[in-house]
Parts: sequence; structure tokens; C-alpha cells
Amino acid sequence: MEPTRAQRKAAANRRAVVDAAREIVAVHGADAMTLEAVAERADVAVQTIYNRVGGRSALLTAVAEQAMEENRAYMDAAYRTDGDPEATILLAAREYARFARERPYEFRILVEPPDVPDAVARIAELTREQNAKLAAVLRKGVAAGTARPDLDPDRAATALSAALNGVLALAWRPGDLGAGPEELDLLLGTVIATLTDGIRAR
Repeated sequence: MEPTRAQRKAAANRRAVVDAAREIVAVHGADAMTLEAVAERADVAVQTIYNRVGGRSALLTAVAEQAMEENRAYMDAAYRTDGDPEATILLAAREYARFARERPYEFRILVEPPDVPDAVARIAELTREQNAKLAAVLRKGVAAGTARPDLDPDRAATALSAALNGVLALAWRPGDLGAGPEELDLLLGTVIATLTDGIRAR
């Protein structure tokens, strides 16, 4: 059944509200994301935000979910491949790095989520889902004999994700704490090579 005109308008309003909130959080931080600021940016009434999304906590959670959905689009493409486990891990790492470069606002929201319990819980849940896919690839490598037999796939998946987050976050660290695009690419290559070598069976 086709959505009605009113339903289409409601969905469009919700998208506009979440997009406006995401832009504010990404550029100015979660503290700057007031319902009034979102309403002004999205050109809607504050009551529309309540009607379409909910209060501030619900809106920050929606922003986090949107960021994770965009991340999933990149990562799932890697996990759908039929390559050997190590090749899949390398592709997943490259796709994650591409997501961070092409969607820096969304990436930053996931790495430094707003301090709102609902949003943090939702990001944690979605992160566990994605890490489980990486763990499944690692488990496949252990079964095939290409990955270390003593490897804990779940813990290794968490460690791999955290390592990539740490390197990619250098893109916005201030001054000498950060890294420019060229240096970042070199660091990524180093960390990916080191991590994959550590996973590989001897």
C-alpha cells in the first residue's frame, strides 16, 4: 500500500529533523544540539520534532542510528564477498577507512558518541552486531587453519575495530596530536599490516 501524502510529509519532516541534528552534533558537539537549534536548522516547529522523533534523547539516538546505518552500508559490502578470511578482513578495514574519509561526521559520532545513555546503548548494540560479523570471518579463518588457533575471535574483532578507530581519529586531533591525510594513509597501512600479521597462523 502506497503511503499517503500526509505520511510522506511526516517521513520527510523526520529526515530533515534528524539530518539537522546530525549536522549540529558533528560540527558543534552534542551540547549544542538543542531542540530549538534543530528546529531552526530544519525549518520546523519544536513540536514537530516531538511529534516525528521525540525529545532530545530520542533525537540523539536517531542521529547515532543513522550514522551506524551508513557505516553498515560500507561494511556489509565487504562481508558479502566470498574471498578468503584474510582478504575479507583487509577489505573490511579498507571500507571502514573509506567510510571515515567520506562520512567524517558520521564516523566521529560513532567514535565519540554524545553522552546520552540511550544513544550510547544503541551505538553499543549496533557496534556489537558489526563486530560479530568480523568475528565470524575470524572464526572462519581459525577453522580453515589460516588464522591462529588460539585466537579469540570476539575479542580480536573488538581489538581490531578499536585499533582502527584510534588511528582514524587522528584526523581531527589538534596540532601535533593529529595526522594529515598522507600520514594517516601510511599509519593505516602499518596498523592493518601489523594486525593481519598478528592474526595469521604460523
